[in-house]
Amino acid sequence: MHTLPNGIIFFERGWLSSNNVLLHDDTQSILIDSGYWTHAKQTEALIKSALQQRPLSKLLNTHLHSDHCGGNAQLQDTFPNLETLIPPGHASYVDNWDAAALTYTPTGQHCPPFTKTGVLHDGDCFKITGKSWRIHAAPGHDPHSIIVFNENDGILISADALWENGFGVVFPEIEGLSAFDDVESTLRVIERLNPKLILPGHGAAFTDVKGALWRARTRLEQFRNSPEKHSTYAAKVLLKFKLLELQKSKLIDYREWARSTQYLQILHKTHLNAMSFDSWFIEQCKSLEKSKACAVNEEYIVNIN
Repeated sequence: MHTLPNGIIFFERGWLSSNNVLLHDDTQSILIDSGYWTHAKQTEALIKSALQQRPLSKLLNTHLHSDHCGGNAQLQDTFPNLETLIPPGHASYVDNWDAAALTYTPTGQHCPPFTKTGVLHDGDCFKITGKSWRIHAAPGHDPHSIIVFNENDGILISADALWENGFGVVFPEIEGLSAFDDVESTLRVIERLNPKLILPGHGAAFTDVKGALWRARTRLEQFRNSPEKHSTYAAKVLLKFKLLELQKSKLIDYREWARSTQYLQILHKTHLNAMSFDSWFIEQCKSLEKSKACAVNEEYIVNIN
């Protein structure tokens, strides 16, 4: 457990939701990321409890994956004067709500529509509790992702750019866009910032930044050398994410969802087209079962952990 300065609350959430960070002082309160839509009521309750009936004034999204902004709509309904700031890359798709361009349709996930107030640019800076927080572009996991750095205390909100043991799926690679170099570029930015404490998008806060960077680069090198390893990792993440939402599903229904999920179809065709999609799907489910992430029988698949 790490002691945080006054005015910083770190909500470590379980999957499906990303972690949330609440920054607050006597005049303003800022939430960074809002979790997945199925946890939106829980996110609202956490914020209300922390603020003790004071309103949430701003919501910042590090990127627009469903597990980081799925609670936006709920919070906007709860706090009518809430300002919502997002990275600029997909801003027009939010304005016109394009679920396909925002990746919710191709991932087979859901995000309730929300509105934006403005955008977050690389280099933007805001102050709260007298401390400066600066926005840094952090492409790789998502081409438009940002990280947020407290320049006074050396605290980095790293989203999915760096976890204690890796980083998030490099989604542009699924679409055939080269992005492993972007991952390395963002790791160099984090290394240059030299944070003392990292509040990641998933998992516990940590201080061993050097070790985390080494582990991330080791994983990145594996993915560079064997892109099929990244594809397998991505497929398992998408399957497990949906199973976490469903908890239990008839295998035939789960397979139909997988068949309709564009990113899973792309991952299958890219690296294992010689095997039928259904056979590949069952192979991935069995692999998840082997790692004790689920239980599979002829009729059902059930989430574990």
